[in-house]
Amino acid sequence: MNKGFQLFPEQASTLAAQVDYLYFFLIAVSLFFSVLIFFLIYVFAVRYRRKSEQEVPEQIPGLLKLEILWSVIPFLLCMVVFVWGATLYFDTYSPPKDALEYYVVGKQWMWHIQHPTGQREINELHVPTGQPIKLTMATEDVIHSFYIPAFRVKRDVVPGRYTSMWFEATKPGEYHLFCAEYCGTKHSQMRGRVVVMEPADYQNWLSGGVANEPLEVIGEKKFRQLACHTCHVDKPDARGPSLVGVFGEPVRLQNGQTVTVDETYIRESILNPNAKIAAGYRPVMPTFKGQIDEVGLLQITAYIKSLTKE
Repeated sequence: MNKGFQLFPEQASTLAAQVDYLYFFLIAVSLFFSVLIFFLIYVFAVRYRRKSEQEVPEQIPGLLKLEILWSVIPFLLCMVVFVWGATLYFDTYSPPKDALEYYVVGKQWMWHIQHPTGQREINELHVPTGQPIKLTMATEDVIHSFYIPAFRVKRDVVPGRYTSMWFEATKPGEYHLFCAEYCGTKHSQMRGRVVVMEPADYQNWLSGGVANEPLEVIGEKKFRQLACHTCHVDKPDARGPSLVGVFGEPVRLQNGQTVTVDETYIRESILNPNAKIAAGYRPVMPTFKGQIDEVGLLQITAYIKSLTKE
């Protein structure tokens, strides 16, 4: 973290090298053709300059092979960049199934981070090496942007919806964490650090921290505190649909459409329950907007995700 001036941040994740290779390739191609174009402009300007007022330039016939060549080469280069970039894009937006899921809430001017085991941190994130980490992020006020330069990952956190990103750290150490979106007068102070530890050291850190309940346990308490369990029960006459085993599954709505139950759907159902009403149920659920913050929403979401059919 304190290693003096570096032209490029350290590569400390599995994605970092891939991002750098594409970046360097684009820079190399741009420099090559810039130098080539300026060189040819100079050569042609000197070689084919008009030497006298009476000189009539010789007409040069078109060359089909040359025209094909200067069309095919840029096309092939563009396709290489497209395929390479698209592959990297899908890699960066597709977290592995075994990723540990952390929850992040941005607010002016700090990052509130909660581990799946319940530990909470402010402007710090402790993670183990060799383990994919998925971050589910929300904001309580304005747009923020979660940026870890050494991991080559950055994602905007937009009000009103969830954003996710993932990484897998490869080198133990401390790395900068920034907000990369201007978010107010103290934007420059919204920074922190990511502490990457060996798996054994990370487990020691977890056991040595303040004892916290797992996120789904806190979410269950919040769920009952808001009396959600009185309607969402697994009974034929229940006023709301059962939430057991629904996460990741399709749900049919009253308008005939089908949606997949994910973090965004759960959030919208809590804050704006009449937006998407499940088929077979009446719009009787009240809105909890203003009664629950983003941290509470993530806790309830974690609880619902933990409800699996036996």
